[in-house]
Amino acid sequence: MAQVTRFKQRGWIGTILLLEIAKGMALTLKKLFSRSVTRQYPVERPSIALGFRGQHALVRNPDTGESLCVACMRCATVCPSKCIHITYHQDPETRKRIVDTYEIEALRCIYCGYCEEVCPVNAVVLTEVYEYASYDRPSVYYDKDRLLSNWDRFLGESGRDPKTYVNPFWRPRGADERTLPAKKRLPVPEEWTLEGQAKGIPLPVAASHGSHGGAH
Repeated sequence: MAQVTRFKQRGWIGTILLLEIAKGMALTLKKLFSRSVTRQYPVERPSIALGFRGQHALVRNPDTGESLCVACMRCATVCPSKCIHITYHQDPETRKRIVDTYEIEALRCIYCGYCEEVCPVNAVVLTEVYEYASYDRPSVYYDKDRLLSNWDRFLGESGRDPKTYVNPFWRPRGADERTLPAKKRLPVPEEWTLEGQAKGIPLPVAASHGSHGGAH
């Protein structure tokens, strides 16, 4: 995961002399004569960085086996590409929403992670699974059962404990903890917070939303 780097604002001399272009050309020249690096995939597996957004999945409730989704429709509402489609009905006794269908068009997804951040119960996740290429569209149009199977696959391949696993996107960076639902007040690694990612000039208070953002 790339870090947020803040530099001092350039002066008028740097603007006139186009120093950024010179630096860029110097880097290009340096890399031109450097040795190329080829990863022998699949023998050599890439290391997955924190916050990697891969195959979509619905988190399965370890107690009931069903999805944690409560059909609040926030993910479908916030999705920029409108690739999430949900239908539900309401239980006449408890008045709770019951999910009938949950579908994601993976080919339309831009992997922004908004669905993960906005979900109040951490029911949707972009897993660390990156091997799911296909030659046909139906296989990457995920329905509810397929999304739950994707979660099972992720747990099986990664060896994660479903009761302790925390995806960094479930804890929005820079958000005031007091404004978050209880299930989203999660501890995350320091390198996931805005403060942990920044290097160079310290982040201004306004950008980090005070001292409540990040892990505690």
